[in-house]
Amino acid sequence: MKKKLSYRDQLIELAQIYDVKEIKDYVRRRKNLTTGQLELILKKNKIVIPKDFKTNFFKENFTKPLSRVSRQIDNFKDDSSRKASRFSRQVTYFKEDSSRNFSRFFSNLWKLTGNAGLGFLNVFPKAGKSIYDFVGDSLTNLFHGIYDQQIHKGKTGKVVLAFFVAAGVITIIVSGVTTFNNLDKSQETQIVKKEVKKPESKAKIKKEVKKPESKAKIKKEVKKPKAKTKKKEKVNELILPDLNLKTQTVLSLFEDVEYDLNTVRYQKTVKPIYFTQFPKDLDEIQSVQLKKETFIKIVLPLIVAENEKILDDRLKLKNITSKRITTDQEKQWLRQKFLEYKVKKSNIEELKMRMDIIPASIALAQAAKESGWGTSRFALEGNAIFGQWTWNGQGIEPLLKDKSKNHKILRFPILRASVKAYKNNLNTHKGYTKFREKRKNLRDRNRKISGLELSKTLGNYAQAGSEYIKILAQIIVQNRLMDFEPVRLEHSVQRQELNL
Repeated sequence: MKKKLSYRDQLIELAQIYDVKEIKDYVRRRKNLTTGQLELILKKNKIVIPKDFKTNFFKENFTKPLSRVSRQIDNFKDDSSRKASRFSRQVTYFKEDSSRNFSRFFSNLWKLTGNAGLGFLNVFPKAGKSIYDFVGDSLTNLFHGIYDQQIHKGKTGKVVLAFFVAAGVITIIVSGVTTFNNLDKSQETQIVKKEVKKPESKAKIKKEVKKPESKAKIKKEVKKPKAKTKKKEKVNELILPDLNLKTQTVLSLFEDVEYDLNTVRYQKTVKPIYFTQFPKDLDEIQSVQLKKETFIKIVLPLIVAENEKILDDRLKLKNITSKRITTDQEKQWLRQKFLEYKVKKSNIEELKMRMDIIPASIALAQAAKESGWGTSRFALEGNAIFGQWTWNGQGIEPLLKDKSKNHKILRFPILRASVKAYKNNLNTHKGYTKFREKRKNLRDRNRKISGLELSKTLGNYAQAGSEYIKILAQIIVQNRLMDFEPVRLEHSVQRQELNL
């Protein structure tokens, strides 16, 4: 009895009959083809498949309809979940709008109540004035009537007595009302008279005696602020463009504005002078100490400026999180900060931990190490102070590099962009999680954020690891970089390092 073949075996037998080489090759190489692949190959070779071969009745009539129904159910679930999320968002928006409307309604109601109260209080002076006018008119009419009528001798005494009594009572009432209404006005007029009399007498004496001297004084007073404002413009914010400055020019500029590191260490303020690049001949300075001081003078204001910007953001974040209701602009600012610091799921606590300063001692030490105190090729050609790597951006190819590595040193348009990228790197990269956790731990215990303490967590920054940490500590101690940690910009607002 002939064994009943499956539908797939029947398709293979049909390929053997029509000598389909493609299927024969697959069978000979023992590669299993699916039923659908066999059907496609036969149809491609223009071979008609007999209807008797379609033994997959169960598949056509049960499996496919069920899979179609399951797909429809999945689509329905997706649509319903999207509608539910949309509805939940609408509910939250409605809650926020309703709370705003309620607060606006009560504030308007309070204002209207205050205006009504003030209007009610303003009625009293008008009522007093109308009563005063009424009493005065009635007394005038009374006197006219008495004058026109004939006076009897018997009633004269009574009339005179009544007149004096009424006049006394009315005088007391009227004087009390007028005194109450004009009490504030009299005080104001007295103050104005005193203030007017004094300057008039002095002005007359000045005009009669010292006219030319006053003009000379005015000229001197006008000239002095001009000279001061010129100096302030040089000191307040001096951004030097890409002009290929020479080192001698930079040193002369520092002398002109009296920029000295010993003064910075003592006063804890630095002049906001922002260089866009290093002098190309910085390496030609013979004195190592002078070279290091020049490097610190160029980089320190950039680091302090970025730290103060971060402190401003921390203050704004604290004000926003302390509110019950936030505005649309504040929500947009929060979304931008979540993106900037790469915080997922809008986690406020994670944002607080990442949005924090980098101590100036660490930043200066790493900049000095990675850029050779501003004399490396990467620092001079690409403003790369901190030697950050890139694999897909614009960068500078290292000369001595393993063939197995394809990284480049990231290039920046100006020096401050390099400082900003460096701080964003330490505040967001997963390799510096211990750095951020230790910084937060120091803040929670109200301890100073020390560069020497935090430098112990930066072993992942370079391949040297623990040796790199020792080098950073050595640079910080030898060059007294700890002195620059509390430094702030000159003429800037005193900022506190907030514990959020």
